[in-house]
Amino acid sequence: MVFIVPLLPFLGASVLYFFLPGMAQLGWVNAVGQLLLFALVVCIPAWKTGRLSYVDIGWPLGLALIGLVTLAYAQGVGWRKVTISLVYLFMGLRMGLGALKMWRAGHFQKEFPRYQYQRRRWERKGIRNIRLMIQVEALVQGFANISFLAFPAFVIATSQSELIHPLEIAGLLLWVAAFGMESVADAQKLAFLREMKRQNLARTVCNVGLWRYSRHPNYFAEWMVWNALIIAAIPAWLDQFGRSPLAAWVLLGIGILYVSRIMYTTLVHYTGAKPAEFYSVQKRPEYRAYQQSTNMFFPGPRRAPSGES
Repeated sequence: MVFIVPLLPFLGASVLYFFLPGMAQLGWVNAVGQLLLFALVVCIPAWKTGRLSYVDIGWPLGLALIGLVTLAYAQGVGWRKVTISLVYLFMGLRMGLGALKMWRAGHFQKEFPRYQYQRRRWERKGIRNIRLMIQVEALVQGFANISFLAFPAFVIATSQSELIHPLEIAGLLLWVAAFGMESVADAQKLAFLREMKRQNLARTVCNVGLWRYSRHPNYFAEWMVWNALIIAAIPAWLDQFGRSPLAAWVLLGIGILYVSRIMYTTLVHYTGAKPAEFYSVQKRPEYRAYQQSTNMFFPGPRRAPSGES
């Protein structure tokens, strides 16, 4: 059961496509594409090497695939379909091409720390077959792309409304702002690391720019990117009322909102902030003081570390 239970919510959510107008073809085409992508890019390399890090290539390329499937097969209003397709393509290719660049540079020759942390979780739970659990974990990521993470794209792209809803505008503007924040945070950290390398300073804590107000502003911004897509999808979901079976319509709405929970859990507890900090505390002497003075996830004012007035 430990190998089956993680997949159940995603498998269940995938079935919804066959009860929603205009989504059955999108659902099965995306499902076949994601399974082929993850088999070739994640599952086979992970089985051969025993490393889960290949998810960092497969997952974002899967987002780009959602964008392609939406663009090719969605039957909704043209401008809406093109916009959401480009959003997914942009998100996926940005991260996916970056991961491929790291793969070519040899960074995938060892397991990334966040996935080392995941192994520690499995060991604490008494799971012995780590190689099989890696495959399950890869499939969970793939089925996330098949189900919940595709919901905003498919719902928006199949909307039949010609009118632009204020929530669609708000969602798009929030997406632009959140993506800009994520890009700025990444650029600030990269510039900080380059400067520390130039000064020959190792194991320093990045606490400049946005990093003064959150220990993980990039993760917070990534979460807000998905919240923006949820907001933009609400009018299209409402448009489904009366055209879909009531139970399927309600479950779809819950599934769209659940995307926020999935991404928050991932970015804070699963492969994001907490795994990163587990190793940062060990490597960087000043990190505990940084934890005391700066919020972990949600940006906020700095606090005086313990022992300071």
